[in-house]
Amino acid sequence: MDLPQAIPILSDTDEILDIIVTFFTAGKTKNVAPLSVIQLDDPRFSSYSDVPPFDLKDFATTTALEQLRFVSISDYDFELKNTRVDLFETFAVATFTVKQSGMIVDNYSFRGQHLTMDSRATFVFIKFPKWKIVHIHLTKISD
Repeated sequence: MDLPQAIPILSDTDEILDIIVTFFTAGKTKNVAPLSVIQLDDPRFSSYSDVPPFDLKDFATTTALEQLRFVSISDYDFELKNTRVDLFETFAVATFTVKQSGMIVDNYSFRGQHLTMDSRATFVFIKFPKWKIVHIHLTKISD
């Protein structure tokens, strides 16, 4: 008789790192649906981006711009470095650097522009009841 496979239980840190990977994987797979699931749909959500517009954004604006950004870059790839997760009782702060690359295609002229960008990132999480992103801050590292 086959015993059912045990479902691995992720630590809080592993779960948070998995959410970060899920966030950037949306750019590779073009499946942007998880973006609205892993981020807290709440008036307290906020974000700053490493690409214009640079103003503080709410949940709806953030997810719309993330979806637009990820679907408009072909051959998208990313690499996370120097990841650190600091856990508190019901919130966590994750810091890391991310290298993103791909091709931005202008559908009107059929020309592309190669993109490579290094950014510093801070993601703030809240346990609600599962971990969700409540704030994102991405800053491009100068060339």
